[in-house]
Amino acid sequence: QDHVRRALMHEPRGHAGMYGAVVVRGGAAAEGAHLAALFVHGAGYSAMCGHAVIALGRFALDYGLVPAPARPETAVRLRCPCGPVTAFVPWDGHRSGNPVRFHSVPAFAAATDVAIDVPGHGKVVVDIGYGGTFYAFLSAEQLGLDVCSSRTSDLVSAASAVTEAVKKQFKLHHPESEDLAFLYGTILTDGKDAFSEEPTTNICVFADEQVDRSPTGSGVTARIALQHHKGLIQLGQTRTFRSSTTGSVFSGKAEAKFGNYNAVIVEVSGEAFYTGTATFTVEEEDPLKHGFFFK
Repeated sequence: QDHVRRALMHEPRGHAGMYGAVVVRGGAAAEGAHLAALFVHGAGYSAMCGHAVIALGRFALDYGLVPAPARPETAVRLRCPCGPVTAFVPWDGHRSGNPVRFHSVPAFAAATDVAIDVPGHGKVVVDIGYGGTFYAFLSAEQLGLDVCSSRTSDLVSAASAVTEAVKKQFKLHHPESEDLAFLYGTILTDGKDAFSEEPTTNICVFADEQVDRSPTGSGVTARIALQHHKGLIQLGQTRTFRSSTTGSVFSGKAEAKFGNYNAVIVEVSGEAFYTGTATFTVEEEDPLKHGFFFK
């Protein structure tokens, strides 16, 4: 059914930064989940998406996908490709509210201080973290850029070069599923990894040079796991993360250690707002019915 993804994510119905979730109910959302979700974007599919989970939590309550929601907060259990994720959604008896928080799958540091040779940029040092999917992290300064003031196109180009270099020079491993052992993207940061009350800013470039408009829920999860692994943040300490693209913020904290390997359960909190509903039409005779894509 990939033509459905292309029709919805690409122009004229979508755009270069479009992101979506296909909601699955019934038997496919088994094992105690209220619903399952397939995450889609311009280049394909992803194993986890925190900002989509935040939005889906509200959607699930407002559209009756969770029976008998409770006040003041309802747990919405989702089955994601990376595993079970629970969103906690404010509920006043009539409609959902903000902020929504979610608990991640176990997150961990896959590798720290890895030297990577990036064509056009030379040697850089990256950390690799898992928060439902794998990301490479480094300060934009290592690439001669500023995450807050450099042109987005320059940040995207540099981050994409890092992603491709890491894929070629570092082999990922996931302790439970090798299907999850792929690098989803690179997150450039302002370098402010040590705990602070001040927000830290980052930009996430994922899939085929797609730019996240949010601080990236799975990215915040992975970044907190890395910070905890390095001793830069303690359990229960809340950190704020800002998107350099929209200025939107998520907060996150490592809630608890998990299992026999050095993993943590991370709680991420953010807001989601409705923008509208739409009915899309695909006419069979339309030569561009499955969308088109400009880079």
